[in-house]
Amino acid sequence: MKALNLITLLLVIIGGINWLLVGAAQFDLVASLFGGQQAALSRIIYVLVGLSALYQLVPFSRALSSGEVPAERGRL
Repeated sequence: MKALNLITLLLVIIGGINWLLVGAAQFDLVASLFGGQQAALSRIIYVLVGLSALYQLVPFSRALSSGEVPAERGRL
């Protein structure tokens, strides 16, 4: 489960960087690397990023319900 969490988090980060590039420079990195927005591999990447974002809702909701976000541990 930890590996799946790390993989999905990485995909969400990649998706966020891609959206940053789209918004700031009108450059879609995923489409450029994998043959355009309509290419099968690009569409698979887009779907995996979206599914990863949905999956990341699970640990996020757990962190909210416990009252502590793991990134905040150890702070005063």
